[in-house]
Amino acid sequence: MRRHSGFTLIELMVVMAIIATLMTIAVPRYFSSLENSRETTLRHSLATIREALDQFYGDTGRYPESIEELVARRYLRSLPLDPITERSDLWITLPPPEGSSGGIGDVKSGASGRARDGSLYAEW
Repeated sequence: MRRHSGFTLIELMVVMAIIATLMTIAVPRYFSSLENSRETTLRHSLATIREALDQFYGDTGRYPESIEELVARRYLRSLPLDPITERSDLWITLPPPEGSSGGIGDVKSGASGRARDGSLYAEW
């Protein structure tokens, strides 16, 4: 009598069912974690740009004319990437407070949509 080694169809189906069950638990958590990290990165990038704007104003007494001026004057090493849009050229610039000279007083994200807490990305 000759015996063949290998897996039966039932054994393979049980293994596939276990893998499918684990995937239904792990995949939603992965994507949730990925979205959370993008939002955290966006908040950090905005804080970094705003801090550079404040430092520029403190050093020169005026706000920069463009975000690129912050990079050119070494207040930022490079223009941060907006992790939601995955682009660095969609930042929305706002004018400085009245009575201040310069072109940019604040920066907001150019991303459309809502964050996990319900707020708009463009309002950050």
